[in-house]
Amino acid sequence: MRLVELEASCAALKVTHLEVLGYPDSGMMGWPTNDAAGSFWTTPVPEAAQRLAALIDRYQPDVVVTYDENGFYGHPDHIQAHRITMAAVELTGSPAKVYWTTVPRSGMEEFGKTLRELGVEFPEPDPDAPPAGPPMGLPDEEISTWVDTRAYGPQKFDALAAHASQGENIFFLRMGKEKFTELMGVETFVRVRDTTGAPLPEDDLFAGLR
Repeated sequence: MRLVELEASCAALKVTHLEVLGYPDSGMMGWPTNDAAGSFWTTPVPEAAQRLAALIDRYQPDVVVTYDENGFYGHPDHIQAHRITMAAVELTGSPAKVYWTTVPRSGMEEFGKTLRELGVEFPEPDPDAPPAGPPMGLPDEEISTWVDTRAYGPQKFDALAAHASQGENIFFLRMGKEKFTELMGVETFVRVRDTTGAPLPEDDLFAGLR
């Protein structure tokens, strides 16, 4: 079911090449599925990096995008994807540019306000509790790349909507296409590898390559 949803999501985005390596979902951090035999989280990084490096060698991408070291919000599979992608990049040395996804902290307050207006409530953090992990996102001045994606807002919305089995957890869908495009119309990244010398900040992942 999830594979069919992924294929539908790629179709909405007009992604023409999808490679699936077959690792089972590890679940959220702390779930028993983290340690299940064959889960992505338990896969040795060098083993999976070799498989990804083979794909990099085949496709010869100019740009590679992955999660940051915390997997954006601490999901085990996202963290593992970061580790494996960076290891594969080191093995191949071929991409001209490598980016980590992020969000500007300046926009987090507005984002939270919009979600509350849509009825999405988050529990108030315990001020005495230790931090659950690194804070999400980065200060604006640490973000290298700001890409205007408003023209593709409806496609992005449809791609999310294709994941029907996770619909109740995808609170972005409650916004509707217009509000979603308005709020999610800029994607932000940190450039961590570059061979082009393109000046920063930039508004194009392919700056220096076109």
